[in-house]
Amino acid sequence: MSTNAPAPDALIIPAWPAPSGVRSLITTRRGGVSTGPYASLNLGDHVGDDPRAVAANRVLVAEAVGAPPVWLNQVHGTSVVDAAIHLAAVVPPEADAAWARAPSVVCTAMTADCLPVLFCDTAGTVVAAAHAGWRGLLAGILEETIAAMRVPAGEILAYLGPAIGPDAFEVGSEVRAAFMARTPEAAVAFRPSSEGGDGKWLADIYLLARQRLAQQGVRKVFGGDFCTVTDRERFFSYRRDGQTGRMASMIWLDRD
Repeated sequence: MSTNAPAPDALIIPAWPAPSGVRSLITTRRGGVSTGPYASLNLGDHVGDDPRAVAANRVLVAEAVGAPPVWLNQVHGTSVVDAAIHLAAVVPPEADAAWARAPSVVCTAMTADCLPVLFCDTAGTVVAAAHAGWRGLLAGILEETIAAMRVPAGEILAYLGPAIGPDAFEVGSEVRAAFMARTPEAAVAFRPSSEGGDGKWLADIYLLARQRLAQQGVRKVFGGDFCTVTDRERFFSYRRDGQTGRMASMIWLDRD
């Protein structure tokens, strides 16, 4: 790790039984050079931050990882790309997930309340990262990512990174109805909001993701114990602050 990279306490190393050849890392808001609402390790180049600060922060992260992350233009959709194809891309591909089989290709999902999901297989032959806001989760981004990995679902491990927690994610009744129309059991992931009045619900995006993964046969699921809204010191949160930065959840295979 470079001496210029963010300090270890500015980074989260996922606690999950990924094979030894799989590496993963999640940034927090700490350890960068951005200021104001973007302080300090903002990695989003589309949120109004000084482009020079964002570029410097991305260099810091690349030094921590040992390779440049493959950034995506995330649109809350279901497109999944081969990250290796976009290693030298000037314009990021429009997609919400990426996979890789080649070593040192860093799949990346940027978030600030949406759910980042990291994937690998038990043999350590393929990795993937998905950005799953509620729209993408509902539309099937996790299912599309699993399909792109081309390994049996029973051999896939998933890690749920920092996202808005179940006590903070208030949604309207139309969101609950949309999930239940796709999966009736999604009803247990919603409870009436005590603050929002009639028609407002608190949604558990972690549980919704676990349900969708289980339906695909992915049952080795880890993480899911963060809340980006309430943990102001560690995480950016769009729901909390509006104008804010972005974290990155990254996964890659070690060099041969």
